[in-house]
Amino acid sequence: MDLRFSAEDEAFRAEFRAWLDENLPATWRDQAFWSQLSPDEAFDKRRQWEADKARAGWAGIHWPVEFGGRGGTAAQKAIYDEEMARANAPLTVNALGLTFLAPTVMAIGTPEQKREIIGPLLRNEVIWCQGFSEPNAGSDLAAVRTKGVTDGDEFVVSGQKIWTSSALHADRMFALVRTGDGEHKHQGLSMLLVDLHSPGVDVRPLRQLSGANDFGEVFLDDVRVPRSQVLGTEGRGWDVAMLLLSFERGSSAIGQYTMYRNELDEIIDLARRTERDGRPVAEHPVIRQRIAQAVVHLETLRLHSLHVLTEVERGKPLGATSSLTKLHWSRTHQELGELFTDVAGAGHGLTGGAAPPQERWLQRSWLWSRSETIWGGSSEIQRNIVSEHLLGLPR
Repeated sequence: MDLRFSAEDEAFRAEFRAWLDENLPATWRDQAFWSQLSPDEAFDKRRQWEADKARAGWAGIHWPVEFGGRGGTAAQKAIYDEEMARANAPLTVNALGLTFLAPTVMAIGTPEQKREIIGPLLRNEVIWCQGFSEPNAGSDLAAVRTKGVTDGDEFVVSGQKIWTSSALHADRMFALVRTGDGEHKHQGLSMLLVDLHSPGVDVRPLRQLSGANDFGEVFLDDVRVPRSQVLGTEGRGWDVAMLLLSFERGSSAIGQYTMYRNELDEIIDLARRTERDGRPVAEHPVIRQRIAQAVVHLETLRLHSLHVLTEVERGKPLGATSSLTKLHWSRTHQELGELFTDVAGAGHGLTGGAAPPQERWLQRSWLWSRSETIWGGSSEIQRNIVSEHLLGLPR
């Protein structure tokens, strides 16, 4: 494992950090600023800032230059994630498109799809969401009942998608749709690129535990999708979905480590300011032990992330190692949330502005962390993958 970055990578870091210092307003680095905005106002500001960042050349860090990227290395992408987190920069509004869709289109898209999708996506001119999960399907990605019936050069699509991240602000959705039959449920699927402004589309918000509406459910009622909007081969949507999801597998968790370390620093500060039983919470032995344990788990995550990055830089396939990464960062973040609740004390779980402003974003992060061991492949699924493919245990 290489614990160092090259001189070229460190020069990249210095250049990007200088750009952030000049172009990211100081007020935007404070979570209290974002908490006073409506969801739509916050989204618009993030969308515009990210578009400006792309025009300045700070997007698609590891994408090929021909697609508008910088042609950078995996290490530079990790540095980019780290510096964004260090600066408390706004999170991307087009994460699913950037992480999953664009690399897939680069690999298997038609020339028209590459031209129409990649550039507008990079510049946030078109926001994408992912239509995979469906009601009553659980974690079975192949249990797709949304159906597309062929009508000339179009599919007529009807069905429902649920837990669709960014659906409320998305313009388009890449979705698994059953367009044919097959002996197995993995057959007869196609990856369709659906315009959410089409007649017959109804997007409704799903209110979360934290009070936010980051997810939506998408109802499709005889929505017409041109057959030219199939990504990959018609009827081979399962293969496209596996390719699409594979682009998440090579990612290091250095960005998550940096964000969570920031959260821990805020929790420690809160523990020093909060008194219980006549002394600061930070002086209670159990809390001190929990903080030390959090530091150990975070630093282990950092070292694991550097190991993953080293393997990627050497061109080695990660395989089931990516499941270890998901298990590690999701559980570590939940433990941080549990530490926050113990430090904050009674009333920490009340939403609707009950928490002081400096604690509200920690409260929201804690509530959000409860979902992180479910989405992106539940911890149970990840443990099965690790047990079978890394430990060699029987299925």
